Amino acid sequence: MSKITRDVYEEAVTAVLQNALTTKKRNFRETIELQVMLKNYDPSRDKRFSGTVRLPSVPKPNMKVCMLGDDAHCDEAKKSGIPCMDVESLKKLKKNKKLVKKLAKQYDAFLASSQLLKQLPRILGPGLNKAGKFPAPVTHEEKLDQKVDEVKATIKFQMKKVLTLGVAIGHVELTNDEIVRNAIQAVSFLVSLLKKNWQNVRSLHIKSTMGPPQRIY
Repeated sequence: MSKITRDVYEEAVTAVLQNALTTKKRNFRETIELQVMLKNYDPSRDKRFSGTVRLPSVPKPNMKVCMLGDDAHCDEAKKSGIPCMDVESLKKLKKNKKLVKKLAKQYDAFLASSQLLKQLPRILGPGLNKAGKFPAPVTHEEKLDQKVDEVKATIKFQMKKVLTLGVAIGHVELTNDEIVRNAIQAVSFLVSLLKKNWQNVRSLHIKSTMGPPQRIY
């Protein structure tokens, strides 16, 4: 049961887009964020939640995804213009923490051939996992470009040591309807992660990168 009507979402998104596209148009594509304030939660005592959900529309099209693949996957990646590293390239990093950290910083997310996934900790060490970027598995039955789109459309809610969190739910070049659908999906998933559902939500805002926040709850 949602406590926010679709009209409230639509009003907020309209205001965000109005500001971003006409009042103060920037010379870059602004991201639209959902900002969350929680309550009745003790980050030091309560179990910290974490979860990912796929949104209907890709919120961050510029997200950089790298394929860690076997030969077949690397060939497919090259044809689709997707950055790729094969096993030999990964072995050259020799578990060097600095080099693995540099690799993790270079991309927003990683995919890996499912057969290669188990070997990765042995080849690279724990670096990608520590950076929160452990690769998602890909089989040869899946289409690589579709899998990349799936990763780009997936957002993660993760409770850290503070009671605020923000996630990208769209960008200003999406339509009002696409952003509203993303926002509704993101909020309902977030609420499902919370111990007491809506009782843990203090406030929710939607805003563009440079714009003022619009309160929806």
